Amino acid sequence: MSIIEKYPSIFRVGGGCGKEFPFVTLTGKAEKVAREEGEARNLMEPILVKNLRKLLMLSIDCRVPLEKVEFIGNELGLPHDFKKSLIFKYPEYFSIKVINGRAYLNLENWDSSLAVTAREERFARERMLQSAGGQNKVRITKDGNYLGPFAFKMCYAAGFRPNKSYLEELEKWQKMEFPSPYLNARRFEVADPKTRKRVVAVLHELLSLTMEKRMISAKLDAFHSEYRLPSKLVLCLIKHHGIFYITNKGARSTVFLKEAYDGTNLVDKCPILMFNDKFVALSGRHDVNAVDIGADPC
Repeated sequence: MSIIEKYPSIFRVGGGCGKEFPFVTLTGKAEKVAREEGEARNLMEPILVKNLRKLLMLSIDCRVPLEKVEFIGNELGLPHDFKKSLIFKYPEYFSIKVINGRAYLNLENWDSSLAVTAREERFARERMLQSAGGQNKVRITKDGNYLGPFAFKMCYAAGFRPNKSYLEELEKWQKMEFPSPYLNARRFEVADPKTRKRVVAVLHELLSLTMEKRMISAKLDAFHSEYRLPSKLVLCLIKHHGIFYITNKGARSTVFLKEAYDGTNLVDKCPILMFNDKFVALSGRHDVNAVDIGADPC
């Protein structure tokens, strides 16, 4: 009761007089928000189906062990009954196959229209804006950002001041071509600089498929074999600190996609996160999981 009474904007306590037992109901405002949950989940379904298909398309064999999908289910926003509500509902996209005694989530068909990364979509949008503004000159800036088909958005911490040689090397890296993350990783030599840049793109795309554009590093590392991730994953992430941010909470480190955040705020939220925010707002609390990634606004 002490917890319930702590949030009078969400819960209303009644009864308790005479022989009447006390009861708890939602307040009018909370009921109004609660009625929106069904719509939010309906809006999420096509998003989840698309992201699951892309997750499988990124993998080497277009399949991922089912327990690994369950392992990151919360990050992806999957419902607890996703096998019934999503996998079995869309047999044209998914199937579960047992290989050597292990259950795998398998992609049933390849869709080339989905083999476009979040990075490529951002570049297309920015190129359109640049063309509309009449700016045709492409150049590297003092913060390392470069508008090009193989460039990544850089969001460095406010106190980071790269020198000239750093920016020169970064410009070379930003302009360097690399294979799509949706091409099979077996085709590329691990030591090739273009392959190493491709790995950064794979990590970028994996985080982009999550609801909050973040994941515990141990969960990322669990997909080492499916996506040919580097053996020293954390070092790779630290090296590219303009793209990724790592924070430690005890023994657990969380990897954030920097460009997805403005300070502690996730820039683009999916329908279920926007629904959750309404309850958080009713409680008068801030997001307890918010972390300031310490980057300039991207």
